[in-house]
Amino acid sequence: MNAIMQMVIQQLSGNMVGKIARQLGIDSSTASRAVGMAVPVLISALTRNASSEAGADALHNALVKDHDGSIFDNLGGLISNVTGGSGAGILKHILGADQSAVTSRISQSAGLDTGTMGQIMQMVAPMVMGALGKTTQDQGLDSSGLSELLTGQQQQAEAEQPDLFGSLNRMLDSDGDGSSMDEIGGLLGKLFS
Repeated sequence: MNAIMQMVIQQLSGNMVGKIARQLGIDSSTASRAVGMAVPVLISALTRNASSEAGADALHNALVKDHDGSIFDNLGGLISNVTGGSGAGILKHILGADQSAVTSRISQSAGLDTGTMGQIMQMVAPMVMGALGKTTQDQGLDSSGLSELLTGQQQQAEAEQPDLFGSLNRMLDSDGDGSSMDEIGGLLGKLFS
């Protein structure tokens, strides 16, 4: 499991996934599966954004400024107050106009309705940014190092879950040209601008 995903999953181990499940009125195994799908989607989107120098700089600046990992100090508050957190804004930056389409497709795979999956995505997005920010800080990464970290995390996740990432790439390849890079590039061009 890649380090960013592992950090998020560790933070959600035990009663936190149960708390998400209770908050949303779903069972714990469904909540765990949905979180396990949301994290790689967000890592994939962030990796593609950080593949350009400008994108990596913008993401690095956002992490240094707003995402130091302190989100993990109050996960209960985040889970209890999804709409009051930063998740919706983060998702808007990462997925743009295609946020609802991506959420809808992920929700089908997770066996959830779109609204519930959207709430899970809003919970998970600040955690992914917090984990990435903490790793960036702990390792003293600059923009280039952040881009390399994300690329490595993406490759490791793809090797561990090829079916999920194959589905993700097909899902994000809206024009059917076999590459999701153009769609993601368009979606993420305004990340944190």
